[in-house]
Amino acid sequence: MIEIPSDLHPDLVPLAFLLGNWTGAGVSDFPGAEKCNFGQEVSFSHDGRDFLEYVSHSWVLDAEGNKVKPLESESGYWRIDKDRKVEVVMARDQGVIEIWYGELAHQKPQIDLVTDAVARTAASGPYNGGKRLYGYVNGDLMWVGEKATPEVELRPYMSAHLKKVVTPEEVEEMAKGLGDLPDDGIAFFK
Repeated sequence: MIEIPSDLHPDLVPLAFLLGNWTGAGVSDFPGAEKCNFGQEVSFSHDGRDFLEYVSHSWVLDAEGNKVKPLESESGYWRIDKDRKVEVVMARDQGVIEIWYGELAHQKPQIDLVTDAVARTAASGPYNGGKRLYGYVNGDLMWVGEKATPEVELRPYMSAHLKKVVTPEEVEEMAKGLGDLPDDGIAFFK
């Protein structure tokens, strides 16, 4: 279920499906880099202004699903205009700053993005740009990313399936609507 916070900037209502904390796993595979499974935590939040704040951390997972080492971190700001055009400014820990443009699909929670500008520090690896697709599917957030370098044409390199995280505060808020429950808790299920 998608909830729209009362203090969300009106321009951001079409992006409300992104709001919250998400966690899950995916696969990373790109020539010249180690192929791996990864875990990811993503947060989309707002403070009432006309953008969503975005933060993502990912890490390599071993065969048992344990964290091995950091993989990528990125943060940025997402905006949408009245014509459903989306713009994202993103900074990545690898020394890359990107500007992405795209569009929210008509009548479905899906966003296609393409890099418009890329700036790299001297320490960053080769990178020309990329594409991303985000979709809200059956209550989950899924995404796939493509990238290109001078040596490798644009191709998929990461994808993930993320589940929404319910915080203790959200559980407490949901419980307020339940009213008084019996002390034993069993009567609730009768």
